[in-house]
Amino acid sequence: MAGRLAGKRCLVTAAAQGIGRATALAFAAEGAMVVATDRDVAKLADLKAPGLTTRALDVLDPGAITDAVAAMGEVDILFNCAGFVHQNTVLTATDEEWDFAFDLNVRSMWRMVKAVLPGMLARSRGTIVNMSSACSSIKGAPNRFLYGTTKAAVIGLTKSVATEYVTQGIRCNAICPGTVDTPSLGDRIAANAAVAGSVEAARAAFVARQAMGRLATAEEMAALATYLASDESAFVTGQAIVIDGGWTL
Repeated sequence: MAGRLAGKRCLVTAAAQGIGRATALAFAAEGAMVVATDRDVAKLADLKAPGLTTRALDVLDPGAITDAVAAMGEVDILFNCAGFVHQNTVLTATDEEWDFAFDLNVRSMWRMVKAVLPGMLARSRGTIVNMSSACSSIKGAPNRFLYGTTKAAVIGLTKSVATEYVTQGIRCNAICPGTVDTPSLGDRIAANAAVAGSVEAARAAFVARQAMGRLATAEEMAALATYLASDESAFVTGQAIVIDGGWTL
């Protein structure tokens, strides 16, 4: 039985770990031809599955984006996953952090979309899935000023692309998670350990804010990304889909 993404060519950013990695594997398991990219080539070395290849890609490099898309030839599905979580407030954020956050969390998504869209329009089909967050225009979170601001921008970007091309076979949606148990979260837990008193206490604080009393898994995010990438969601576009274990209730 053919998978839900059989024959589709998928480009995934930030695929070395976490949600990007889980989604690249999920796409491949559904029969897609996946190009899994990341700037950290070493972490891509053990990412293997039938139909999956890896490629170095720094999404902050416009030329590298152009080359990656040209090398694929056709891109049916783009999963924009690259991003960074700053811990700051409006008073503590710096100009340098602002520039980096918008470059990585927003500008890189715009450049990726801009690179794949002409080919999608030429074929009158294409699906774009952007990684946003429940911490965005949906909900504020303490010490997440730049992250929430940039992820709100991702929702605006998503809706704009969806509106612009809804009659031309293009769909664009955003995933808005709560807290996901990934290596990136592990870094933030470690950074908060001194304030919390221990790594365990810092982790417990992240778990406590989830209504379900647990963190999400990367595979749960990948399942939603796969649905949004597949024809099962053919009538879904321009949506910021919250998957947060009840955090926004």
